[in-house]
Parts: sequence; structure tokens; C-alpha cells
Amino acid sequence: MSAPDRVLFVGFGAMGAPMAARLAGAGHDLVLGDADEERARLLAEQLGADAAGPADLAAAAAGVGVVVLMLPDSSVVEQVLLGPDGLLVALARGSTVVDMSSSRPASTVALAEEAAGRGVAVVDAPVSGGVARARTGELSIMVGGSEGAVSAVEPLLGAMGTDVVRVGGSGAGHAMKALNNLLSAIGLAGASEVLAIGAKVGLEPQTMLDVLNRSTGRNQATEVKMARFVLSRAFDSGFSLDLMVKDLGTALELARSTATPVPVAAAALQEWTEARRTLPPGADHTEVAAYVEGRAGTRLTAGPPPDGG
Repeated sequence: MSAPDRVLFVGFGAMGAPMAARLAGAGHDLVLGDADEERARLLAEQLGADAAGPADLAAAAAGVGVVVLMLPDSSVVEQVLLGPDGLLVALARGSTVVDMSSSRPASTVALAEEAAGRGVAVVDAPVSGGVARARTGELSIMVGGSEGAVSAVEPLLGAMGTDVVRVGGSGAGHAMKALNNLLSAIGLAGASEVLAIGAKVGLEPQTMLDVLNRSTGRNQATEVKMARFVLSRAFDSGFSLDLMVKDLGTALELARSTATPVPVAAAALQEWTEARRTLPPGADHTEVAAYVEGRAGTRLTAGPPPDGG
């Protein structure tokens, strides 16, 4: 018999661990699962939770009311849920799967239909805000699914985010996340190019940011990312360039499926894809600025441009 209040949380990358910590801090009874069994065990010890290795996930799923997934992409989500040893077989009727990964909307819709046939609800609830806001429980969460299923998990989502917004039916959350990241990627690449131009004509990057953030050119990249991750040379936002390119591909897939012309978005995908090809494996997504710097022959730092630009 499953325990309705018990939660199986699967996937502990940079975002998953602090999100699970928020749930534990809110008093949720957790079982933690990850492909890296030792990582799940260590986190479970820290949070006072139980751990389940890959071979034990199905058994763990049989004893919970909610499964939360924070996985790299739809292919991994499908691998975990489907098949003879997948979690959908083990979950009790009336259970809910909350996919907080950045998944493909079409895959989410298909999974929701498959799960409904087994009496299991699927809610897509991807997040925005980065590692810092995951730690403080201030994520933005974009939620898709049926009214009843979403209402049932809203208290759980509220432990991880301060902005929990219903955006539509199944797949709508994942569509919104892909479109959000498309605009974010356009903003970061654009801000990097603008600062590179300015540096080459002798403008100091931090001064440019100060002006931009008081003017109409400001965006999330100028307000948060450029100073914290680029000018500092930290490049440690916790969100990889690979995942950003994946999300851009999802957004462009939506554009193609709706016959929506998107020349700016297509150019952004080309830019980010070339950055991924050029930069070292595992690069942080903010390192797209380093790609722009290298192409422009300048360096963006908090001090004066090298050699006066």
C-alpha cells in the first residue's frame, strides 16, 4: 500500500539536491533516488531521508503517493517511467508523477496519456531561477496538467518555489520552460555581444551594465548573469551549456510544429550550437560569453578593457 504523503525524488544534479532539501525542510517524508547510488545515500543521510538505488526505484515507487523527477531530458524521463521495470508499472492508482525536468512537451503529453490509462496523473512543473533560488526556495515553477492533479501537488511545489503558475494542460509547463529559456539565451548572447562591442571601443563593462540596467536595454542577463558569472570569471551558474542548447532545440521544435517563422530564434540556436562546439565539454551556459569574447578578440572583466579596448 502506498503512503500518500511519502515522496520519491529522483535526480540530484546541481538543482535537484537543493530542491530535495527544501522538501525535507518543509517536513515531507522523502525517498531519494539517483543513478549514482552513493550520491543518493549521502544526501539522504544529510536530510534524514531514505535512499533507493537504481535497482530499488520501482519498489520505492510502490510505497509513495508522489514521484518528483529532476532529470536531464525526456529520454531519461521515459527510461525511468516506461518499460517493464519503469516506475509507472509500480505506482499505485491515484499516484502523481511531477516532472520538473526540462522535457519535450510532446513526450510529456504522450507520457500523461500512458499514465492516465494506469490511473496515475502526470504534472509537468519545470523551474527557473538557478541554483541560488533553488537553495532559498524561490524558484519560478511553470505548471501544466489537469486542475485536480495540479491542485493536489501545489503545496509540495510551494516548498520549492515562490512563483507557482498554472500555464495550461499537459505539456504546457514544459513548453513555457523551453520558450523562457529561448528568450533567456537570446538575452545572454545579445548582452555578451553588446558588451564586447563596448569593450572594444573603450567602455568599461561594469559601467556599461550600470547604464544598461537603468535603461531600456536591461534584461535578466544584464541584471544578474553578466556581473555575477561573466565579469567575475566564475562561470558557475550551475546550468550547463549543453542543457541550454537542448532547450533551444525544444523551443525551435515548437516553432516548426506551429509553422511560426523565428529567424531571431534560429540565429540564437546557431550561435549557441557553435559555442558548444567550440568550448570545452561540460561548459557552464554563461560561458557563451567567453565564446563571444574569443570571437571578438576582447575580454569582459570588471576592470578597464585590456589596452584601452
